[in-house]
Amino acid sequence: MNQTSPQAPCPVIAVQDLAKKYAGKRVVDGLSFSVSAGEIFAFLGPNGAGKTTTIKMLTTLLPPDEGRILMNGIDLATDPMEARRHFGVVFQDCTLDPAMTVQENLWMHCAFYRIPRARRPERIAHVLALFALTDRRDSIVSTLSGGLKRRVEIARALLHQPALIFLDEPTLGLDPQSRRVLWDHLQLLQAHHGTTIFLTSHYLDEVERYAQSVAVIKKGRIVTQGAVAAIISHTAHASLEDSFLSLTAEDGAADDETAG
Repeated sequence: MNQTSPQAPCPVIAVQDLAKKYAGKRVVDGLSFSVSAGEIFAFLGPNGAGKTTTIKMLTTLLPPDEGRILMNGIDLATDPMEARRHFGVVFQDCTLDPAMTVQENLWMHCAFYRIPRARRPERIAHVLALFALTDRRDSIVSTLSGGLKRRVEIARALLHQPALIFLDEPTLGLDPQSRRVLWDHLQLLQAHHGTTIFLTSHYLDEVERYAQSVAVIKKGRIVTQGAVAAIISHTAHASLEDSFLSLTAEDGAADDETAG
């Protein structure tokens, strides 16, 4: 009797030979990588390396010139609307309406994703409880601290129950206590909901502590990727920050990150 071995699970993100040009220059130059389900994956690089352009392509905000992106097996080029149902995004700059309450901002997101009206109160209550925001539901957003606003944004991104969430510099500008609280919530989200987290960060001590895998991009190309401990070991450094600095030496910030 013939037996077939079980197939490996489909990665949440599979990127193949991704490329993008600006003014004839390849700012993203043949990227290939994958992100496994349920992991915290950090996409690292100096300013101008191509991170922003790559994330815009991954979140359907920018079409690639070459290559292919699959999200849960869905080709972004052929079915971007369906792919968007599988992820949430939290950008670096706050996109909450400051004049509305926390609950009103969440309700508006539910409407945007056409979550049935009857299900909205339960969904909102769930994400508020998940991020310890229940007592803030009627607070005007403009009165919240930076850390609370970031938690509201992440809670909002989860309302349509995506398998994947993109976080662009999630702890940027937060004080150490707020950063720790946010990471506690992200770890609970990963552990109890199996959510895959794709993030960028310049706080490499946080990445070393919390991420399972990283990819380092330099001048539009990935220079290394894999488990955090393996990269530190391979580069023979004491920390991820030292490894990152050696891998991206001489890259600097010469290019404009808005174009790469």
